[in-house]
Amino acid sequence: MKTILKTNFQLPGQTKFYRGKVRDVYTINDSLMIMVATDRISAFDVVLPQGIPFKGQILNQIAARFLDMTAAIVPNWKLATPDPNVTVGLRCEPLPIEIIIRGYITGSAWRAYEQGQRIISGVKLPAGLRANQKLDSPIITPSTKATEGHDEEISKQEIIDQGLVSADIYEQIEQKTYKLFAYGQKYAASRGLILVDTKYEFGVRDGKVYLIDEVHTPDSSRYWYMEDYDKRFAQGQPPRQLSKEFVRQWLMDNGFMGRAGEKMPELTEEIIRDISNRYIELYQQLIGEPFVPEQSDNPLRRIEANILHYLAKE
Repeated sequence: MKTILKTNFQLPGQTKFYRGKVRDVYTINDSLMIMVATDRISAFDVVLPQGIPFKGQILNQIAARFLDMTAAIVPNWKLATPDPNVTVGLRCEPLPIEIIIRGYITGSAWRAYEQGQRIISGVKLPAGLRANQKLDSPIITPSTKATEGHDEEISKQEIIDQGLVSADIYEQIEQKTYKLFAYGQKYAASRGLILVDTKYEFGVRDGKVYLIDEVHTPDSSRYWYMEDYDKRFAQGQPPRQLSKEFVRQWLMDNGFMGRAGEKMPELTEEIIRDISNRYIELYQQLIGEPFVPEQSDNPLRRIEANILHYLAKE
């Protein structure tokens, strides 16, 4: 199974290129964005050396579905998906923050809480919480958007005071975040899942706020199985999950959390296959359809040809 680790296209009208942790992003005529979802995987803000088969296709297709389903809540950047690994959309000016919304205390928030931290991104948490406990109501815990290294938590007031986002724009994205998360949780519940927490990114185009990047994918979100959450929580057991958190857990078990001096453990063929199967399982559970991968002898050539075909029609 061939994985896509990077692309190096030279496209008509290409004015910029940016390689993110997972996506390769091409700007066309300073107006369109072409995002290629590769099979790279990151954890603790570090890109792992090996790719995960079909991961890019799965991420791109889940994101495309949810962008379409949530367009009535907030306009988004998506125009088309000319290839299973590709989304084309409007170029927006990205806001320099990530909006994280949490319905439960788990992951990095729990690790901080367990160490005694009671305020996360300016949000005060009550005493006596347990790992994986549902919060009384969802909380928004923004972070900075680091081009390199780790994102850092930041409060709403700090964002406004530092001029990263105006108060008016922040209020808009805060309201949209709650609505998007409520929609995502309701949809997940209809598929037997809990949308635990997720990350949204927003941008501005012609003074209007747009949802950009991916939405409700296993890379930007955490999902648990609903059917036995209550029982497992009561027994102090971790929930059954369908997200990237188990990759982070595997890395932690092997002594890696992205800190200085730590050596990245090599992913074995078994763990790579397991990760790929988890992504496929989540796609099928969340979308309710079998995952049919697009397989080709030369996926890079296929992707480039599909992009060129789309651009030729524009």
